[in-house]
Order: sequence, then C-alpha cells, then structure tokens
Amino acid sequence: IFELDNNRKLILQENDKDIKAAKENHLSSSMIDRLILDNKKIDGMIAGMEEIIKLDDPCHKVLAKKLHQNGLTIEKVSVPFGVIAIIYESRPNVTADCAALCLKSNNACVLKGGKEALNSNRVLVSLIQKALIKNKLNENLVYLIQSSDRDITLKLMHSVKEIDLLIPRGSANLINYCLKNSLVPIIETGAGICHLYVDKDFDENIAAKVIINAKTSRPSVCNALETLLIHQDIAEDFIKKLFKELREHNVEIRGDQSVLPYDDDIILSNEYDREYLDLIIGVKVVKNVDEAIKHIHEYSTKHSETIITENRQTYAYFRDNIDAAVIYLNASSRFSDGYEFGLGAEIGISTQKMHARGPMGVNELTTYTYYVKGDGQIR
Repeated sequence: IFELDNNRKLILQENDKDIKAAKENHLSSSMIDRLILDNKKIDGMIAGMEEIIKLDDPCHKVLAKKLHQNGLTIEKVSVPFGVIAIIYESRPNVTADCAALCLKSNNACVLKGGKEALNSNRVLVSLIQKALIKNKLNENLVYLIQSSDRDITLKLMHSVKEIDLLIPRGSANLINYCLKNSLVPIIETGAGICHLYVDKDFDENIAAKVIINAKTSRPSVCNALETLLIHQDIAEDFIKKLFKELREHNVEIRGDQSVLPYDDDIILSNEYDREYLDLIIGVKVVKNVDEAIKHIHEYSTKHSETIITENRQTYAYFRDNIDAAVIYLNASSRFSDGYEFGLGAEIGISTQKMHARGPMGVNELTTYTYYVKGDGQIR
C-alpha cells in the first residue's frame, strides 16, 4: 500500500504510455476504458488491499472434524492451492487485486497481462516486489510474464507440474482459448451477457433507475447490462419513456421485430449472443416470465441476471428457474463485484459451478486437505 501510494506519479506515467499506444493502435473504446488508471482507481486498489488485510486468514481453518469409531481424528483443513496463474486483458488494477488476494491466501501468483497494459503492469509488479523484499519475502511470489509471445502463454497453460490453477479473466475469446488449450485446471470467469427482465408487476421508477445504471455507469465491464427483456403488457408506455432516457445517455438501442411496434427507430438486430461492452443494448419484448426465462437460458453466460418486479411469487419463480452466479431483484447487476460483496477485491467472477461461483475472494483461493491422526490403527 505504501509503495502504491507514494509512487502515483510513476504509475500514471507508465499507464499513460499504454494509453497512448492503445490509441495509436486503434484499440476499442471499451478496451481503452479498462486500461485507464487515475488517482481514483489507485485509491480503489489501495482500499481493496486495506480490506483484504482485515480479512481472516483463509488457510489452516478446520472446516469439519470427525472422531472415527476406532479413535482416528479426521480433520478437513483449508490450504492454499500453491501457484495460481492469471491471464487477463487490459485492466491493470487486476494486477494489484490478484497479487493481494493470492498473498493473503498464501498462494504465489504468475501474472500474464495483455501487451496493451505492459508498462502499467510492469511498474505495479515492481512496486509489489519491492514491498515483498522489504518484508523479507521472496519477490517471485508475485511474478509477471512480460512477453507477448503466444507460445509462452501456451507453455504456461501446459505447466501442470508448476501451476496448480489457471484463472483467465477477459473476453469470451480468451476464456475459450484457455479452455481448448490448457492442461492446467481452469476456473472460468469474466464473460457477462447480463439480462434484465421487467415484469408486468413492476415499479417504473425502480426499473428506469436500475436499467440506466446497469447499462451506462460503466458499460465496458462484465457486470454491465447487455439485454433488456420487457413484458408485453407494459411495453408501450414504458418503452416510450425508457428509450428516450437511454438515448439521452447515448445508448444505441437494438432489437428484433418484437420491439418495432413500440419504437421504429431501433437498429433491427437479433444478435442476443453478443457481449457489447459498450453503450449498446439489446431489447426484446416477451409475452411473460416464462418466455424471458427461456431467452435467458439460451443466451446467458451465467454471470448476473436481474428481475424487476413487485410480485414476490414471480420473483421466486424467476429465481428458481434461472441458472446464474448472481440473481438480482430490483437492483443493478453492477454490484457483482468482489469489493461490493465484502471480499476486498476479486480474482474473477466465476461463471461455473465447480469449486467457486460468483465473485472470488481469498476463501475461494483455497482448497482443503484431510489431516488424519491416529495411534496405530489399521484397517
């Protein structure tokens, strides 16, 4: 924390190099948005580290204990994975988050950021390593791979004896590449085609406020809203008001034929399988909650799904029939975040079901071992 706070100028200078190069290379606006560091984001990294420091040590906890009838004591105890590799794109604040979470959970980490953030990642890791040395710890507990050579990335994914767990953070393309090529066990994170369904029994003010926030507060992140589903019974009046507000926020509205009767200025599209990461939203008018659920089942990445309704029975039905890491009632999906969930930060938002799901903090970076103690028992 001391090193980050006292080297802000250096961090921002190196980040500026990455931003200039990104613009020269015509990277997308969403990629550049993720790349930018400023004092507010440095404050966020420091705040996250301070919260992580306050957390209990997640290792060496007795999770369960049993006394066998023959006198054996069987304990299930949390332990670190060992070495965790994280492959990620753009966002240099991920470097600080991952390093802090891995160190707190007694893991070493190998970081492979994108070439677009190399200068930023390099200076952040150098400061973290400086702090490790000051505390008489091995600086390579946090290690940055600086090469952009894909063969080195592939070698990392094949290092089953050196790497215990691989966590890819980024686009669907990155995650799919890791899934196809990695021999190291993977936890999938990141891809977020997040839906919001507006039920007929809704509060209009809540709906509009939540939709605008979920779509526009930071459209380049994985917990931003991508697809809006609206019950046909309330579509006419609500669409007129909502679309006006969305356009005032410079949101491009796309939708299929179901939306045209209510607004013919939309861009006609049925690409509901796209994660826009931009000021673009897909809209569909549905007959009922069942059609909304069916649509979500078809296109969801199992990240975060939302329903706006005042009907608790409808909410319960939606909740029980949706398969996602996080399910919201009358609130923005932008809260799907490790810091907001009280984890200090996150190493990723898991969209799978094995081991960990949703925002992953220090507890999710442990596995467990059984310690069995006896005095000569045999079977």
